[in-house]
Amino acid sequence: MSCFCSLIGMAAECESGNCHAWAAKDPSGTLSPYKFNRRTVQSGDISLRITHCGVCYADVIWTRNQHNDSVYPLVPGHEIAGVVTEVGSDVNGFKVGDHVCVGTYVNSCRDCENCNSFLENHCSKFVFTFNGVDTDGTVTKGGYSGHIVVHERYCYKIPDGYPLEKAAPLVCAGITVYTPMIRHNMNQPGKSLGVIGLGGLGHMAVKFGKSFGLKVTVFSTSESKREEAISLLGADNFVISSDKKQMEAHGLWLEV
Repeated sequence: MSCFCSLIGMAAECESGNCHAWAAKDPSGTLSPYKFNRRTVQSGDISLRITHCGVCYADVIWTRNQHNDSVYPLVPGHEIAGVVTEVGSDVNGFKVGDHVCVGTYVNSCRDCENCNSFLENHCSKFVFTFNGVDTDGTVTKGGYSGHIVVHERYCYKIPDGYPLEKAAPLVCAGITVYTPMIRHNMNQPGKSLGVIGLGGLGHMAVKFGKSFGLKVTVFSTSESKREEAISLLGADNFVISSDKKQMEAHGLWLEV
């Protein structure tokens, strides 16, 4: 599920390299105020004031140490949107005042076949936005904070006029459904798309599908989500997946 965390008030408190954040201090997952130092801006870096950060289930997993590798204090958040406040001397793609977002990764080797193919998520040395070990040995801290410093390669410009609070979840939940849709050519009007479940990912798949001109069918066990799927998101069909007759009527007509 993706929700939104507005950090506008907190961001105003960050100055002189000190950053205020919300952090988990132990596996209870409870977040409390926390202060730490972000690195100074290097030649290829940008610094952005974080205005919004999406809430992803990965944040819950690592704050509660469900993978047994959490390093505390842990500052979660990897669906980050904000405004550029400083750029390094070698940065050409961004300027102060730009609206930008930062997603799941903040570093990689930048020299392997995957990195050279813009597939940094497959790099063996990728660095997760929080609870990852960066090249200088420090543990990364995420977007539940006032600002973040990141190499420009891992920052993405938000189109002018697009709301920051809507942009933040696109760099995780959004690309999770968008990427396979593009890979399987499901951006061609007239094709039929099936969406299983109407949660944080499913609702975005419906919206992408309709924007691509697809015929979208939502499969769910929850009758209560029918109105949202049809009336709010614009799905063409809604099928109760536990109903054998409904499944037989719709399941064979889908391309993806």
